[in-house]
Amino acid sequence: MEGGPDSVCVLGIDLGTTSVKAALVVGTERGQVVAESCSRETQAYTSSVEAGLQGMEQDSRRIIRALNECLAALPQQQLQRVSHIGISGQMHGIVFWKRDQGCKWTEGGTGPIFEPEEVSHLVTWQDGRCSPAFLSSLPLPQSHISLATGFGCATIYWYLKQSPDFLKSYDAAGTIHDYVVAMLCDLKKPLMSVQNAASWGYFNSRNKSWNTDILKKSGFPVHLLPEVGDPGSIAGRTICAWHGIPKGTKVGIALGDFQCSVYSCLTERTDAVLNISTSAQLTISMPSGFQPPETPDPSSAVTYFPYFDGDYLAVAASLNGGNVLATFVDMVAQWTEELGFQIQESAIYAKIIKAALDQNDSHLSVRPTLFGERHIPDQLASVASIAASELSLGHVTRAVCRGVIENLCSMLPVQRLMETGVRRILGSGSALARNEVLRQEVERILPFPVVYGKDVDAAVGAAMVMFHRK
Repeated sequence: MEGGPDSVCVLGIDLGTTSVKAALVVGTERGQVVAESCSRETQAYTSSVEAGLQGMEQDSRRIIRALNECLAALPQQQLQRVSHIGISGQMHGIVFWKRDQGCKWTEGGTGPIFEPEEVSHLVTWQDGRCSPAFLSSLPLPQSHISLATGFGCATIYWYLKQSPDFLKSYDAAGTIHDYVVAMLCDLKKPLMSVQNAASWGYFNSRNKSWNTDILKKSGFPVHLLPEVGDPGSIAGRTICAWHGIPKGTKVGIALGDFQCSVYSCLTERTDAVLNISTSAQLTISMPSGFQPPETPDPSSAVTYFPYFDGDYLAVAASLNGGNVLATFVDMVAQWTEELGFQIQESAIYAKIIKAALDQNDSHLSVRPTLFGERHIPDQLASVASIAASELSLGHVTRAVCRGVIENLCSMLPVQRLMETGVRRILGSGSALARNEVLRQEVERILPFPVVYGKDVDAAVGAAMVMFHRK
């Protein structure tokens, strides 16, 4: 155990798309160190009653169950020393609840726990119910971020037009992590950070306010919008000794998982962060004092995310990352099965990576945008320059890996990185960690030294934010 028995502990939590993670961070002479961490798969995906196949929803109860399992697995004596809790989670998504019936507190094995009561499913950032036609029928936001399907405010509009009775059952809304903060601190009105508010749409980051005039004119239920505060500020104090954490522990306002991931590894403004897990992001810090444009440029591939202390990150956020390789593996598995053979997907993954490592070049050109991109939703994937001599598994796998990196660099070009003063790349994310071919292509395409293993971890980032603001 790092840190002395009396050293202060900060708990960081991240409510991710597929798992919940908790990390206990302690202060030592060498700075902050992760003393313990734990993660649990949420297995929360569920069908959408209203949106059918277009919907992407998760069962809020299962997410909170995974959170409780995670905390129950951490050492009790360390939880009892927690002074602050930092919470981050998947941005854009929305969950609805009844203010006075959001949860019920019960006695768990490790102390009081809360369980959701009158709470809706979480409609996640991956939700596809808002078609381009539907989005273009909505009022134009006064925001620097273009509205997209899966954004909280777009989802509220969808319910307003398609299923208005649904909204009548609830009087509060937030991201799933805003919900957790509201329950822990018994907030009468949910509180949301600028980071999460910007990710919902219809929020002006310059004056830190919702576009209430625009929204009211179109009958939008503005009473559902949370209050907004600065990232890094305190939302409240715990009302119970949650899992043995002292009652009255300070809880930070919920943060964006993206910003917390970056915070966990970005130490120099001259670093760029390349993260490839399910999706992929290339991120740089904007100079101090930078303000995003007043209105979005829908064709721009770069989005500006509010960071901390009024700063912004410039992000090329691609919807195509490790999920492209997973789909490729899935396709190979399906073909194999159709030919009458059975082979585990994990075995296929290992074999295609090995084949690509043996094939160090490929003239095949793969545009990997299987899942479209927010700035060009209609552009799907394609393969060009197909020669008979380049059809081996190795050629195709290498071309797919290269395509993923080239696609990101078409969104935030190398030239722009140089102009911003980038000196090195911090590589992170599960897809990059387990795929050497992807790493080779990063080094081939980006003319900067690349440092791996700077582990990007939103739970650790959320804890560090609270540490630095104690």
